[in-house]
Amino acid sequence: MIFFNIILIAIGFALLIKGADFLVDGASSLAKRFNVSDIVIGLTVVAMGTSAPELVVNAMSGVIITEEGTHDVVFGNIIGSNIFNLYLILGISAIIYPLTVQRNALWKEIPFSLAATVVFFILANDVIFFDASQNSLDYRDALTLISLFGLFMVYIFLNIKRNPDTTPLDKIPLFGSLKTTLMITGGIAGLIFGGQLIVENAVKIAEYYNVSEKLIGLTILAAGTSLPELATSAVAAFKKKSDLAVGNIIGSNIFNVLLVLGITTFIHAPLGYNVQLNIDLYICMGGTLLLFFFMYSFGKYKLDRIEGVFYLLGFLAYFVFILYRQ
Repeated sequence: MIFFNIILIAIGFALLIKGADFLVDGASSLAKRFNVSDIVIGLTVVAMGTSAPELVVNAMSGVIITEEGTHDVVFGNIIGSNIFNLYLILGISAIIYPLTVQRNALWKEIPFSLAATVVFFILANDVIFFDASQNSLDYRDALTLISLFGLFMVYIFLNIKRNPDTTPLDKIPLFGSLKTTLMITGGIAGLIFGGQLIVENAVKIAEYYNVSEKLIGLTILAAGTSLPELATSAVAAFKKKSDLAVGNIIGSNIFNVLLVLGITTFIHAPLGYNVQLNIDLYICMGGTLLLFFFMYSFGKYKLDRIEGVFYLLGFLAYFVFILYRQ
């Protein structure tokens, strides 16, 4: 039985890699067709596609409640995925190819990602900030998160009109409308089904060994649902598309906190929050602040390979920490 689960996980990896390749090529072609920058495509089309596994998994796992009445799998998946995105995926992508970050992204999109995490932290800690009897997310919190996501999308599309891309796109292949659409939808489908295969079978293996819900959410589910971001950003970095790689990670983090968590809350509200996850939230916010620091260290507006190594070391330290905490 376990051997069969491992085979399905391997198939999931194959779907992820090929899906990421299709999605990057299709999104780049779309950018060239409409004269839209890679960073915008990464923050929207690619980020939405690679965040789909988190939405699917959270929608299904919202029924899993601990004895304390908390939804550790749901929150662990979101927080863990964002930590994986920042520390592991940014680190690997930067090692593959140093990532240049646009000034606009540094001062607007990245701070928005940090602000979204801070808002989530405040809304989830009702006992601290609102003198409530328990920590949870309700329908009002879901509306707040989704409204902020709507504002982010308005900003993105206004930015497209005000700052059309002027970067030469001669080296990017331009596919026909039908082929571009098929590549993007097929790539997203590969990411979703591949991620789903990996997550479902990894969870079965974890349950076989009696692993807790919180650890499943922070590790196996977070890793599985972050694999699309890893595959997409790694392929983008290999093809020297820094904006697509960075935009995918930052956009995915915003989508996870605001849209995925907002929709999940609407479906399963109220969602009980475990305050032990605050430490993981601090680490997530620290990863975003670290990106600001790195942008002004070795190379301005660039995440170099040595900084990617620091991110990977930080991820390894975090992984050891959560295993020890468990």
